Amino acid sequence: MEYSFYDFLKLIGSLALFLYGMKTMSEGLQKFAGDKLRMVLTAMTTNRVTGVLTGMLITALIQSSSATTVMVVSFVNAGLLTLTQSIGVIMGANIGTTVTAWIISTLGFKVNIAGFALPLLAFGIPLLFSKKSQRKSIGEFIFGFSFLFMGMSALTANAPDLKDNPDMLAFLANYTDMGYGSIILFLIVGTILTMIVQASAATMAITLIMCANGWIDYELGVALVLGENIGTTITANLAALTGNTQARRAALAHLTFNVFGVIWVLFLFYPFTEAVSWFVEKVMGVTDPALAVSFKLSAFHTAFNICNTFIMIWFVKLIEKTVCLVIPMKEEEEEYRLRFIDRGLLSTAELSILQAGKEIDQFADRIKRMFNMVKDLLHTEKDEDFNKLFSRIEKYENISDSMEIEIASYLDKVSEGRLSSESKMHIRSMLREITELESIGDSCYNLARTINRTRQKGMKPFTEAQMEHMHQMFNLIDEALDQMLVIVKRSEHTEESRVSVDVNHSFNIENEINNFRNQLKNQNLIDVDNKVYDYQTGVNYMDMIGECEKLGDYVVNVVEAHCNVSEKKNS
Repeated sequence: MEYSFYDFLKLIGSLALFLYGMKTMSEGLQKFAGDKLRMVLTAMTTNRVTGVLTGMLITALIQSSSATTVMVVSFVNAGLLTLTQSIGVIMGANIGTTVTAWIISTLGFKVNIAGFALPLLAFGIPLLFSKKSQRKSIGEFIFGFSFLFMGMSALTANAPDLKDNPDMLAFLANYTDMGYGSIILFLIVGTILTMIVQASAATMAITLIMCANGWIDYELGVALVLGENIGTTITANLAALTGNTQARRAALAHLTFNVFGVIWVLFLFYPFTEAVSWFVEKVMGVTDPALAVSFKLSAFHTAFNICNTFIMIWFVKLIEKTVCLVIPMKEEEEEYRLRFIDRGLLSTAELSILQAGKEIDQFADRIKRMFNMVKDLLHTEKDEDFNKLFSRIEKYENISDSMEIEIASYLDKVSEGRLSSESKMHIRSMLREITELESIGDSCYNLARTINRTRQKGMKPFTEAQMEHMHQMFNLIDEALDQMLVIVKRSEHTEESRVSVDVNHSFNIENEINNFRNQLKNQNLIDVDNKVYDYQTGVNYMDMIGECEKLGDYVVNVVEAHCNVSEKKNS
């Protein structure tokens, strides 16, 4: 078999098409699906077992574990699945892919999704040029989906054709008598083969050919199958290259799950393979040597993945902690996830309200971090650092919008149950809190945009006096936010300690902010009139001061909302 440099370039181009499809599909999903698809997927993956069943069903239908894991990675990248949910689906995909092995063994048939890719583009092109954003997002998703599977198909087509040239691997027959060393060697070969051909089914076919030709025996064929389970994870890891931290973690979780499975099977290798061999020969009654090897390998593949899932499903949290430790969250990639609210079945009303309260605590903490970023932005000089920090503030603003909607939706569901008048009042208060917290996030983003506007060409920077006044205003806002956190923190204070906090301090700070704003407003008119700085600089300056005053009002509103319910509880 000849494999030229031109063939290698086609392989790289196929990889590029695959990655571009992954990126486009993920972005289209994020724009179009949003909360609706998130709710459907959440309902299907409410716990580990349903997540595994979902992965099994999807993979059995589309006949490709690689396709399933790539879609899971894209869902995680789009924020439609959490890392914990994705691990369950990936485990199920490993079981679902064994259906393909049985079909190959019995019928030699495999559905090719890539064949539908080009016809799909015909439906996607009118949507892509639609003026409605929702239809355009659907078009982007269809194009990304098509490109992704076209890329996967092209990767297989342009890889070295080992499937039709198995004689290239005949040399491996010289390494079959090294005992356990041969098993490790063939495991590595199976991993590399699957990474090259980008299809576990193709590796299974190669394995069957090698066993049928007598180059290797059943045990070494099993070693190749184990290697295939590791090698098939390369597709998801390639897809995750263009994704965020959570997507890369999901891909690594797939690799971790399969590697751990291979490790424990290696310790029980001979008893496990002998048990599968006995099952095929004695229980299934398969006696034909050539057919028996095929069935034994398929049975081993199924038994391994079922047993591995049954064992590893109890260690989902450990896998999650491991991948989070290996791939830490980048500072600019703040993870968006509700930590305390279970979006499946609701708990009791009291417990549900408590969970929502803890989530509001996290919301308030995130808003405080957002304001700290705005303070840093004011002093960031380098363009690259400034743009990175501004983008992070933009992301926080989107996160605050999503948190408000999801917490409010959860509280609405809670309010549909039987509640006491006190609980209903509590929920109304919490709804007001999250509304005001989101408004604080909007104010922080408006401050960042004003700072960004002053850096544009032709804009004069703030004077030293203006900077000093903004520092004083920011310090007042900082103090107000700190005081707000002390009052509203539900997880760190008892009811008595919250009530005992002097809320008048928050109102005093707000009065200081108002008085300082009025003082600076009058001084600004004088300075502009005296040509201390130009009119546009004065406009930007007062935009900053005015937005700070609004932010202070929102902070007081949060405090009032929280204290109203506390007073009613104690009255």
